[in-house]
Amino acid sequence: MTAGVAQSTGDILLFLHADTLLPPAAPELVAAAVAGGADWGRFDVRIAGSLRGLGLVAGMMNWRSRLTGIATGDQAIFVSREAFRQVGGFPLIPLMEDIVLSSRLRALRSPACLREKVLTSGRRWERHGLWHTILNMWWLRLRFHFGASPVALAREYGYVPDEH
Repeated sequence: MTAGVAQSTGDILLFLHADTLLPPAAPELVAAAVAGGADWGRFDVRIAGSLRGLGLVAGMMNWRSRLTGIATGDQAIFVSREAFRQVGGFPLIPLMEDIVLSSRLRALRSPACLREKVLTSGRRWERHGLWHTILNMWWLRLRFHFGASPVALAREYGYVPDEH
């Protein structure tokens, strides 16, 4: 993501997971949020899939994000280039980088929480089960909060981070 920012030229950056789709009106919605004074923000999320409970999980994710001001990559985070620069960009860690970035940005200003929904894949939820995925994600976040290595957490999550 940092390499992408270095190659980009726009004043607004949008970070989108490969398995997440933006709503058709996303450019206009982001432009309106920025024109209204937002330095950064995110979309609400809907999780694709047939697993029972995904709608509730998405609703709780959206609520949690509104309450805490913390956004995750599934929510298509957008940020002005200047605010991104002010907070030092993404930390060079393989997991929880979205949590760190939004925490830093939240210190500048609360996010614009766009109610229009992005659609993200429910593949992980369907593969591992609803409760296992919820508990695992919260366990990883809790351990990160208390200082666990992002590299170790990424391996546990199923990523094989590049150690160079």
